[in-house]
This record gives sequence, structure tokens and C-alpha cells, in this order.
Amino acid sequence: MRQILLITILALSIASCSKESKVTNINRTSDFNFDWKFTFLKDTTSLLKTPLIDKDWRDVRLPHDWSIEHSRDSTLEGCTGYFPGGVGVYQKHFKTPALPKDKSTYVLFDGVYNNSKYWINGQYIGENPYGYSPVHFNLTDKLKIDGSDNVITVYVDHSRYADSRWYTGSGIYRNVKLITVDKLHVPIWGTYITTPEVSEEKSLVKIETKVKNQRDKEANFTLSTSLLNKEGKEIAKFQSSESIKADLEGKVIHEIEVVNPELWNPENPNMYKAITTIIKDGEIIDEYITPFGIRNFKHDKEKGLFLNGKSIYAKGVCLHHDGGLVGAAVPKGVWKRRLAKLKEGGVNAIRTSHNPFSAEFLDLCDEMGFLVQNEFFDEMDNPKDKRFNKENKHSDYITRGYTMHFQEWAKSDLQRVMLRDRNHPSVFEWSIGNEIEWTYPHYRHVSGFWDADNETGYWNAIPKLSPEEMKARYEALPDRKYKLAETANELAKWTKELDTTRPVTANLIIPVASCATGYAEALDVVGFSYHVAQYNWAKINYPEMHFTGTENSGYLSEWLSVIENPMVYSMYMWTGIDYLGEDVEFWPPAKTWGGDIMDFGGFTKTKWNYFKSIWVNKPHISIGTLPLEGSYFKFDPLKGKPVKADAKAYNWYNNNAHWNYKKGEMILVEVSSNLSVVELFLNGESLGSRSMSECPDRIFRWAVPFKEGVLEAKAGFIGEQIVATSQTADKPVDFKVDIDKTELKADGYDVSHFEVQLIDKNGIPVKTKEVKVTFLADENIRLLGVDNGSSANVQDFQSNSLVTSKGRALAIFQSKRISGAVKVKVHVEGIGEKEMLLNVNK
Repeated sequence: MRQILLITILALSIASCSKESKVTNINRTSDFNFDWKFTFLKDTTSLLKTPLIDKDWRDVRLPHDWSIEHSRDSTLEGCTGYFPGGVGVYQKHFKTPALPKDKSTYVLFDGVYNNSKYWINGQYIGENPYGYSPVHFNLTDKLKIDGSDNVITVYVDHSRYADSRWYTGSGIYRNVKLITVDKLHVPIWGTYITTPEVSEEKSLVKIETKVKNQRDKEANFTLSTSLLNKEGKEIAKFQSSESIKADLEGKVIHEIEVVNPELWNPENPNMYKAITTIIKDGEIIDEYITPFGIRNFKHDKEKGLFLNGKSIYAKGVCLHHDGGLVGAAVPKGVWKRRLAKLKEGGVNAIRTSHNPFSAEFLDLCDEMGFLVQNEFFDEMDNPKDKRFNKENKHSDYITRGYTMHFQEWAKSDLQRVMLRDRNHPSVFEWSIGNEIEWTYPHYRHVSGFWDADNETGYWNAIPKLSPEEMKARYEALPDRKYKLAETANELAKWTKELDTTRPVTANLIIPVASCATGYAEALDVVGFSYHVAQYNWAKINYPEMHFTGTENSGYLSEWLSVIENPMVYSMYMWTGIDYLGEDVEFWPPAKTWGGDIMDFGGFTKTKWNYFKSIWVNKPHISIGTLPLEGSYFKFDPLKGKPVKADAKAYNWYNNNAHWNYKKGEMILVEVSSNLSVVELFLNGESLGSRSMSECPDRIFRWAVPFKEGVLEAKAGFIGEQIVATSQTADKPVDFKVDIDKTELKADGYDVSHFEVQLIDKNGIPVKTKEVKVTFLADENIRLLGVDNGSSANVQDFQSNSLVTSKGRALAIFQSKRISGAVKVKVHVEGIGEKEMLLNVNK
């Protein structure tokens, strides 16, 4: 089809009274995740003839990540979590949904990792090397018309299983949809909705709609756009008469005014739907639904970030795309539980490190109220070292990654992601890349930080060279094949071809050099990877640029760099949640990179309380403990309190959430609160008060000789005090099971989390004893796996039993497409068994 653009601009302000929306019987999208076949191949030879005979293959449903099904192996690579890769093939048999002469059929893959190739009925239809970009194919002219089954074949080559610095997963790990449409239709990702004028009184919604005419003659039709509010009521509508010649694609623009709009923001993530219908000869032949939000962002290089005219901070976390025990094939309910805990802790922003996430993830961010910095790439022209980061030091087969495909595929990958994601109100920035400077070694020379006579070091240091001296060094470099500034400008240009409503940014690891070499000039917002001490230097020397934090340590000092610099509006702690991979030398046990505030099981750490105390505007108090010996503090007998003993003392870190130690052992008690004075008690006896003014990092500390009993922290006015307690636990004699959902939908997707915690005779959680826990369920529910949240855990995820950590275990169950009551037994070795009931309903 010739891609000729016909533009009809229809600018009209209209608002209608709310009324119930009409529901059509148009169903263009079908779930294509069920009833697949899967097998492994022994080598990387691409398929020569398809389809393959699959009667003996394994039955699978998608999303599917085959790597997470295996045990971790110390002989494999820590960069991808000690999991294997390999080569796999998927096939699905299906009937032709509609005669090709009447309708067109497409298949849409949201993510396949990686190096995937596709066939339908033995005919090759395309490939997609990047594991994080969505791709779709037109199947229409290759479908069977004799009533026999079609067979779609997907070949996935992840034999380069160490091709990333973090766990990637393997296979068709995101959703797949089959899309059947009239020959006159809105194509996939065919709408683009912006809100150029936003106020609480009225807002303008601009809807650009592509319409594709695959008919053999010119089509005259009516294009209708209805806006529905979150209750499903129509609040505005506009339609226009259009005409598109055969074999062409046109674009229609509708502008609709909404009176008294409900604006989208993290506190109130109000969503609307645009219902686009094509009406021909009085019949609705296509309907396209686009969720969107009405909001406006402004990035001000002097004053920071504004949302709907109000100043806002991005209180963010970096996340990788795995979901712990489920690997890369993360059910929506798993992400929802994790995001809800982040939200409760005050997080309102997420950086998708270092690749685009699933469409389903962004749907949740829209609905739950998160700002999203959508990141495209971790590698560009030159490869990173997957084992040690920075520039590549290896040339082995298994670590060759996306750089092999970047020159040919970068524009296509970037723009397919944007077309899919640009209607999400949560997405407020496009990041073209992460710490790319490491792969251009001359950037170190330009900065001067690595000079032999430099005594300041590199980390968070102020450069000894002036910007002019850095630029001179850069311009004196010999010519080279790739220049980062040129590549960045290309990426920024491609981004702005599809969206100019959001700024282009990147995460810069040597920002002073990037400013001097032209890389930063390609960006609308210059993101700093750590190096917060360089903000003022950068602002003084490059006053026309806008600087903020895009990757940060989880310390109070990093947050202070935001609130003390008006231009800086964001921090993204590395990371919000533990993730698999980026581990090289730690076996046994396997070490994973520690998240700041949540662990693998989605359980909160004590630092979650620290950030909640500064990010949530409600009274807060919590207690953490650890032995004084081995900490960053020492006891000062003259002051009668712990004092700093190490430069890292005030860098926030995690501690223990229990009061179980050896008798007389000196324990550092750390209380997190946002109130000004805290008093500590042990067994009802006051151990004194601490004030915020004597706590440089807002953590109130005492050194307390351990004695069994109840530790209690109080803050606030008399009668309005808030209290936190930590009580000595006895031996475990029982356990409790917390279930987040006992009513599940029989859709094959809904999940339930079982959290098991050992308790003593008084119901106190026991966090210092470990036992084996086994989960037994009937065949009408699927056990996705088990975990205990510990980064030292190397037990199989794909199991029904494990040993606890902190007296705790997690199992995730997923519904099947079978309704009825489901019994799950939880057996704790040496303690007993309990039977839990789940109701699964259509």
C-alpha cells in the first residue's frame, strides 16, 4: 500500500451533556495467547521449512519465559542472573477469522526476546531482532480459505544468553493479539491524542486518526470521535465526512473542547476514552478505542517541572522489567501489587531501565498515577561489556547484543515503541539511552577525571578542566566511525518526528564531558546519572541547558539535591526493586543487585519507610535495628549515644525489622519519622528523646543493650501520638497466610499472592528462624512459582516448596479458564498445615 498522507483539519469546539455511550458489536482484537506449542532446538540454524511437526511439543500459554523455568547455574553468566538462553520455536494452529477478501488480519507481538523470525503457513513474513520493541505483521493474503488450520511459527534465538547486563528472559514473554478489521479501518497504533490546551475550566483534545483504505475503490465514510469519561458516559462528540482513494492511507484531525475536565495527575489519575468509529453506508464498520488523559507538562530550566500548571517533583525509582519469580513474563496482577506498594511509599515516577516495558505496564501506570520516563536503549553504536559495564572488553559469541542491529533497526524500534506508547498520559519523557558514554572511551579523556595528575577522582567530583578545555580536547581527537553527539541528534530527530509534546532526555554518566562534546545539546533535558555535586557547575557553565537527576543512590543527600536546586525536579533511585542479573563474581550464593526499597518477593525493606517519611505528607514512624558492631556508628560514652564512625554513616541503608539478638549485645536502634521529636521506650522505660535537629539524615538513633521485650517509639503531641513497636519473638509455633485476592476471574490471567509468615505463640512475626514451606493446590489453578525475597536465594522459582527467609515465603497462583472453588494447602515443616480457599469465577 502506498503511504500517502491526506490531511483533513477540522477544528471545532464542542461539548455535550453526559449520556450513556453506545456499545457496538465491533470486536477487532482477539486474545492470541492460548494454545501454543513449544520446543527447543539444538543449534542456531534458522528454520529452512515451516511449519514444523509439533504433535509432540510442549503445550504452553503466553506470555512465556523459558529461562526462568530453569535452575540457576554457577557455570553460566551472572550478568543475566545465571540463567540459560537457547533457541526455541513456537507454533499455533488457528482458523482464519474472516475471509481475506472481506477483512484484513494482523498479528501483534508486544515483545519477544530476541532475534525472532516469523512464518505463516510456511511463508516468511519478517523478523524483529530487538527483544523489547513491539512488532506486527499483515497475515491477510497468506491465510487459508479452505477451512483448514493456519499455522504461525515463531523462531527465537537467544543463544547469546549473556547479551545484556541484566536478566532478559527468553521467548514470547509479552502478550500477543490477533486483529481483524474491515478493509477500511484505523490501523494498529493509528491514533495520536494530545491536549494542547489544558485548564480546570476547559481543555482542548486533539485526535489525529489514520484511516487505511485497502478496498479497490475510493471510500466515502463518516469518521466519528466520542469522548467517554471514567464512568463510561459520553461527554463530547464530533464527526466528519471523509473520502480516501483506494490503496491509500489518510489522516483526519478532530479537535474537541471538554468543559470542566477531570485532569490526570498522580494523585487523581483520571482517564478518558476516545471511541473512534468509521461509518459507511449507515453501518459502523470499525471501532478503535484509545485510553488517554487530559494533562499538560512544562519543563522549566529555572524552576523545574510543572503538571497542569502546578509544580511537581518526580519521586522516582528505576526498575528493570523482571518480576522476580515469574521472570520476564510478568502478569499484570504482579505488577499491580508491586506498583501499589511503591505508591504507598510515596513513589510517583518510574524510569524503565533500560528498555521499553510492556503496553500492559504502561496501562497500569496510567490507571495508578505514575509518571514514566520511557527509555529506549542501553547500547548504541558500540557495545557495552555485559559482565563489567563500561566499554566492551570481550569478544565472545554469547555477549554480542543489540549493537549488532542498532544501525539497521534503531529508528524502526524507537518509532514502533513511540507509536504504541505516545497516547499514555503517564509517559512524560522519552529517554534515548543509558550511560552511553562508557562505550566511547575518549569521553573519559575529554573530562580530565582520568588524567594521571587528577587527584579529585571521578565520582561526584568537580572537574579541573574548563568547558573550553574539554571541548578543545574533544575537537583534537582523531576521526572515528561513530560520534555520540551525531547519533544522539539522529535519535532525538526520530523521536520528534512522532512526538513534540514530550522532551527528549538521556541518562548521562559523564555529564561534564557530554555537555562539552555536543551530546547534551541533542537533549531537551540533561539527565545526570549520580554526580549531583556537579549540578551547580553545569548550570553556571551551561545556563541554557536544563539539568535533573535520572539515576540516583537511595540516599537523603540525593533527595536534598532535588529540593535545594529549583531546576532539578527528579530523582530515580537505583533501584526501586531487586532485580535479576548484573552480577559477576558472587557465587555461591548468587548475589543480585539490591533494590533500595523492595525485594524480589515484592516485600518492602526498611528503607521503604525512610522514603515514605519524606515523600508522603502524613505522620510516619517506624523502627529498624542492627548490631552496633559492624555498622557505620560507634557508641560515645560521654554523649551516651551513637556517633558517626564512617563516611557512609548517613547514607541510607537497610536494617532489620525485628528485636531478636543476644542478651547484652549493643544494638543500634534507628527510628524513621517525619515528626520533630521521637522518644524511645524499652519495656515501658524511657531511653530518652531525640530531635530532628540532631539527626543529619533524619534518622533518630539510640545504642541499646539488647533485652527481650517490647521496643516502642513514640512521636507527636499527647493524645495524637503515633507509635511504632518491635517485639521480641519466641520460637515459631504457627504461621499466618496473607492472601491479596481470594476472588479470581476465570480468565487465565488473574493472580493471587500467598504471603506466609512464621509467628510465635503470641502472634509475633518470627524473622530469625527458617523452615521449609510447601504449597499444594488442585489442578484447576496454576502455581507460577515460589520465592522468599532474599537476594541470596538460589532455590528454584519453578517449584512448590522452599526454605523461608526472615520466616517468610511467597507463592503466586494464577487462575485457569475454569470456574469453581479451589483449595490450596500450605504446609510448614514442623508446624502444621492450613487449607485456604480461592473462588474462581467467570
